[in-house]
Amino acid sequence: MNTPRITRRRVGILAPATLCSSLVGGHLAADAHSTHASIPKPRPTAAQRTVVREATRRFRNVAAAIAAAIAAGYLQTDACAELPGVGGMGYHFVNPVLSSDGRIDPTQPEILLYTKDSKGRWNLAGVEWFMADGDQDLGTDADRPTLFSHPFDGPMTGHEPGMPVHFDLHVWLYMLNPGGQLSAWNPRLHCPTP
Repeated sequence: MNTPRITRRRVGILAPATLCSSLVGGHLAADAHSTHASIPKPRPTAAQRTVVREATRRFRNVAAAIAAAIAAGYLQTDACAELPGVGGMGYHFVNPVLSSDGRIDPTQPEILLYTKDSKGRWNLAGVEWFMADGDQDLGTDADRPTLFSHPFDGPMTGHEPGMPVHFDLHVWLYMLNPGGQLSAWNPRLHCPTP
């Protein structure tokens, strides 16, 4: 299958808000989310999880997941994101339209987080919501978004040149995360070795 990808060359064409944390060649800067790693986060309620699961069900089927994600406007990034000693986020599929519309909708996450199994099959592990910080000032957070009353992480610097200061929220719906269902990094997720 010929999967559309966000490559470093195509990144310059896309709006900065479409960039996601996996664009750093597989390993992210430690400051990107580490300041939030030790803060315990509550778990979404069963009703909240159901809303997101229903909205992302079509991206789960192993045989059709990637085709469904591409049809819905998601583009695959180049690398699997992992922070050694902390955990991974997997492969990010970013929807450029959703990433730049300035809205947070629980049924339309800006980013889908996938893993690959030993047979090379894609598995949806979680989702991520993303919003650029309106004033691009790390010292203010008046526009911090929330989802289901959960505040986003950030503001944080971009993880790649051209990526804006932003907020994000990860939800691990389909893969157990010992660090918490709303933690940025999943210690159980490891990227394939090249």
